[in-house]
Amino acid sequence: MSNEFVLKIENLTKTYSMGKRCVSPLVDLDLEVRKGEFISVMGPSGSGKTTLLNIIGCIDRASEGRVFLGEVDVAGLSESRLCKIRRDRIGFVFQSFNLLSYLNARENVELAMELAGKFGGQRRQRALELLSMVGLSGREQHRPARLSQGEQQRVAIARALANEPALILADEPTGNLDVVNKQEIVRLLVDLNERRGTTIIVVTHDEAVAAQTRRMMYLKDGKILEKNNRQANRGNFDEGLTREVFEK
Repeated sequence: MSNEFVLKIENLTKTYSMGKRCVSPLVDLDLEVRKGEFISVMGPSGSGKTTLLNIIGCIDRASEGRVFLGEVDVAGLSESRLCKIRRDRIGFVFQSFNLLSYLNARENVELAMELAGKFGGQRRQRALELLSMVGLSGREQHRPARLSQGEQQRVAIARALANEPALILADEPTGNLDVVNKQEIVRLLVDLNERRGTTIIVVTHDEAVAAQTRRMMYLKDGKILEKNNRQANRGNFDEGLTREVFEK
């Protein structure tokens, strides 16, 4: 893991107005993420996990505080600059996959590069390489309806990697998957982190998934209550977990 920071958050507060009442899911939060880290964010519903991910991903804005992606403080950037940062520096993986149903697997991956202005031949070659990397060789021409949910999430991961982002943000990436596919997707994320040095932040409610990351964070009442830096306990996961562990 590098000493280079991919993300720095200082004194982050997010407040929403709900009629006459204000709600603050995040309060005076600090966070630093180095290049090559694999972090999980856990916490009860309403603790601010997705809000935090949306602010890091430049989908939402902080009410107060500073958010640095690399050396750039994104808190005050225009919408057009935020759009470019989302496109070029961040890869997103969603619970619901968010694939376009009328495009095949290769075309879904290529679309991210097309939006970045890359040439057709370059897009096609990289899309094929990424799909092979995530284990989908031979499935490139299949549309989402002909792919299993696990395969659809693999396409989504390939798409997230298309523009070589500095950071992958995964919001409950195993939430719609059965036990076997959960295991396969988490192993894929672990492999991306360990072998390729991909920096990943994953929001999850599943302790078995969080246990595979290198660093676990807990959000409650808008604050990080615990930061646990340790070696991930991946042996038990690789030996196969029971359905009860995953679905508790």
